[in-house]
Amino acid sequence: MIRLLLVSAALTLALPSAVAAQAEARIRDLTTAEGAMPVRLMGYGLVVGLDGTGDRAIGGQTAGQTVQSVVNVLRRFDIEVPPNLLRMRNVAAVLVTAEMSPYLRAGGRFEIQVASMGDARSLRGGVLYMTPLVAEPGGPAMATAQGPLLVSEGGSATRYAPTIETSARIPSGGILEADLPRPTLAASSARLFLREPDLGTATRIVTAINGQLQGDVAAIEDEGAIRLTLPDGAERATSLARILELAVRPDLKPRLVIDGKDGTVVVGGDITVGPATVSHGGVTLSIGDAPAADEAGAAAGSVRLAIGTPVQKVASALHAVQTPPQEIAAIFAALRDVGAITAEIIVR
Repeated sequence: MIRLLLVSAALTLALPSAVAAQAEARIRDLTTAEGAMPVRLMGYGLVVGLDGTGDRAIGGQTAGQTVQSVVNVLRRFDIEVPPNLLRMRNVAAVLVTAEMSPYLRAGGRFEIQVASMGDARSLRGGVLYMTPLVAEPGGPAMATAQGPLLVSEGGSATRYAPTIETSARIPSGGILEADLPRPTLAASSARLFLREPDLGTATRIVTAINGQLQGDVAAIEDEGAIRLTLPDGAERATSLARILELAVRPDLKPRLVIDGKDGTVVVGGDITVGPATVSHGGVTLSIGDAPAADEAGAAAGSVRLAIGTPVQKVASALHAVQTPPQEIAAIFAALRDVGAITAEIIVR
């Protein structure tokens, strides 16, 4: 019995440190080195091999860009087909986008995103024809993309959240054709930019760096930038690697993320709701004490909760009365507007 009590006490004491460890993040995950901005590419291409779900183009009358694109592709193979004879139900015109590291070398692969530009009903089962990717319209091709499309299932479709099949991705579908111009290590290690500027997080990063390297190596330039003073030569890369691997505990801002398609609510931090009343659509949400007469005549779509109720319980109550996802997002946005919620609200 005594041994069990000792083990329980040890686990209790270890729990806060475990939680603290989980809340820590490496500096490389919180910052971006100066000059290491991701490279974004784009292109226009064709998805082929669809099962009658492509652009509804017949003889160039509709979705003319798809027909003309197919004609241009066939001309490269010395095949001439009159546009008015083409029916493109198995082809879809798409916009291809990608984001990759500026340090990727020629031959390196990266993921690409594909989205329909016409009236295709679905891209499922399609294959992207080889598409040049450029950094800006009219610029030289820096990479190419091709391969079979992977359409996200997105969970089961409902009348409020139908499955979207007009966008897809191709893991490792892009190939860099030539090396990119990149900054030298000296320039890229001069400053670190916080992905989410915050003075508290910047202070913790500077303290961790100076404590590890035992000197005034880092200094706060502003709440979004940290200036580094590193040694010259080979030690510069080693010092920068040590800095990026250091773990700090960032300031977590209260944040509420709502999926407007399926009604998923994700809460970051302990967020409660203050007094307010929101009536939207067929739902009325009341936070606070209500008169007895109102409680007796509560309608089927009304939700009444006490002041200080956690946001998680508010979301559960709205789901219990089958509130549509769009109305859930609108209700929480209204609570933020009247000051009942002080957290940042992100609707996706």
